[in-house]
Amino acid sequence: MEQSRFSSPIDLKQVHVTDEFWHREQELVRKEVIPYQWEALNDRIPDAAPSYCMRNFKVAGNMMKEKSAKGSSYVAPTYTFRGFEALPEDKNNPDPDKFYGFVFQDTDFSKWIEAVGYSLTQHPDEELEKIADGAIDIVCAAQLENGYLDTYYIINGMDRAFTNLRDHHELYCLGHLIEGAVAYYQATGKDKLLKAAMRFADYCAEVFGPEENQCKGYPGHEIAEMALVRLYEVTGDKKYLDLSKFFIDVRGTKPFYFDIEDEERAGYEGRKYHKPGDEGNWFVRNRYWYHQAHKPVREQSEAVGHAVRGVYLYSGMADVARLCGDEELYAACERIWDNIVNEKLYITGGIGGSHMGESFSYPYDLPNDMAYSETCAAIRLVFFARRMLQIKADRKYSDVMEQALYNTVLSGMALDGKSFFYVNPLEVWEEGWDRDERKLHVKGVRQKWFGCACCPPNIARTVSNVASYAYTESVDTLYVHLYMGSELTKKVGDSEVDVKVETALPWDGKVSVKLHGEGVPMTMALRIPTWTENVKVSYTCQGELVNVGIVKGQLNDSVAGVSYNDGYLYITGNWEDDEITLDFDMPVHVYKANNKVRENIGKVAVTRGPITYCLEECDNGKNLHLYKLDVAAYKEKGAIISENTELGHKIVTLEIPGKKVVLDGAELYEEVCAEKEEETTLKFVPYYAWNNRGVGEMTVWVRV
Repeated sequence: MEQSRFSSPIDLKQVHVTDEFWHREQELVRKEVIPYQWEALNDRIPDAAPSYCMRNFKVAGNMMKEKSAKGSSYVAPTYTFRGFEALPEDKNNPDPDKFYGFVFQDTDFSKWIEAVGYSLTQHPDEELEKIADGAIDIVCAAQLENGYLDTYYIINGMDRAFTNLRDHHELYCLGHLIEGAVAYYQATGKDKLLKAAMRFADYCAEVFGPEENQCKGYPGHEIAEMALVRLYEVTGDKKYLDLSKFFIDVRGTKPFYFDIEDEERAGYEGRKYHKPGDEGNWFVRNRYWYHQAHKPVREQSEAVGHAVRGVYLYSGMADVARLCGDEELYAACERIWDNIVNEKLYITGGIGGSHMGESFSYPYDLPNDMAYSETCAAIRLVFFARRMLQIKADRKYSDVMEQALYNTVLSGMALDGKSFFYVNPLEVWEEGWDRDERKLHVKGVRQKWFGCACCPPNIARTVSNVASYAYTESVDTLYVHLYMGSELTKKVGDSEVDVKVETALPWDGKVSVKLHGEGVPMTMALRIPTWTENVKVSYTCQGELVNVGIVKGQLNDSVAGVSYNDGYLYITGNWEDDEITLDFDMPVHVYKANNKVRENIGKVAVTRGPITYCLEECDNGKNLHLYKLDVAAYKEKGAIISENTELGHKIVTLEIPGKKVVLDGAELYEEVCAEKEEETTLKFVPYYAWNNRGVGEMTVWVRV
């Protein structure tokens, strides 16, 4: 692999987001979401599912003090060994010696501290930093002398640690601890949590590996693979990269490790995960696919199994492929990416079509009203996209990254930051989610919190860190993958170029990139999105004005120092006080799905720029399934594009000619006849903003 072409995320301390759209989201996270989540981690949100997260760390830390006082004879309380949520009989009076919550509850803290770290890079906050330091003290007090740090086993007994890698998430907890620790260290320079994460990783590097006396297991829930790479990049210690590569290399090899640990656990649990007669159980039948362990990763071509786990794995694979120059691993990443985008991606940027196992379904199975499309899965797709962009700047990655961020990721959080979607359907109506048990996973309103609260803190850390997806850099090139108002400094050797981006995207296509340097030679790599057809580009370099343009995806001028590859416009110059301007046209697009997507035959979806749109009951009335988009009238009249502030901040709404089928007759079945229709206007709002004006129907796909 050509190492010189690789790029890295820009240091968040070098960039300040000023964008009207994303700055609002980041301020919402800083002012509302992070404090709200801290209250949730401490079980102080009325009528919300308790987390028990910080409580478990306190219990574990106190147990360690008690252990020191009592000596080596101390034995932790026994506990029924299982992977599901354990709740106290009386939530107001939990047993002071027990673990509560899910086995992965520790990660609620790790994701919160990661969001805090990113937020502090954009907006220093002494009070928030003080709270975070106190939380870190509580967490670190629970760590064992050997470096192990997982409260589930510290509280319940260490005799079974690392005996159920498939279900019990210790390595998942390690991964999130690393991600949070690195973010906080990079933001504040404080390394207490980083050292704790390193000690836990060091312990894991002793336990797992290729040597004869080491365990040959791998995470049941991936993230350690990409997190260990990040720890390697921060510390320079190659053992972390080696451990990540080991987990990737051993995954899916035979004999299957999860079967081995099943057999070993059966000796003292008296049971096996897979018993005779269990073959009809979905999780048993698909257990290897569920964990992406059905074959070695380099042989995989299809995204399968639990969507969140899968895209975490693929992100780690891309990292290891880049750092190790592994062409075979990179080829597997490309195959899997193409499979997701061409066969398993919702038009909202969501992934995971099935609630069974929260998983990727079979190709072209993209149900709307039963979609799972977990918020976390879209966030992980963003991770995967950014890592593929680091290897090669190709808009097939950045287009999807943008699609996921502006639609499914933001849909997961209400506009006030105080309620959240775990699942992001593309169609809802009240009786469907309220009375149909097949859709129990679908909610028509956002929830205050979840016992399994992975999505809210993941949104917080992603929004706070959005600049790292907007920009990456190589030695002499700044890559602009997403356009957002921001100010940053690009270092080129011993020199610097100050870059200021101004734009009103996602609503308006005009972009200004101002550059200030002392004749510093640098290349700007500017993404040209597929949602635009024609782009006017002009720039000044040392006072000389140059005009170029993109017409229907092709560079229409030949200019020295300008090239266009894989959807990126490269402009090289010796920058002083100069400016690049881009003017993207932003037509409304009406899309149909591939005819293999059975749910969407005879339907269309509407987009403009990076935004996918939907119909809501509050604008259009009930029974949205009766509405049709009038294609002929739309082609003649077009869409009315309007700015709207009804939701508390500026959005763009669309009005498109349509028709509504008139309900007539009381018979369940009758002879076919022409449908009675009345003309109407369909009002579309951004998908991310739905369910912020009360409960009601919603649909993305509309009949034609």
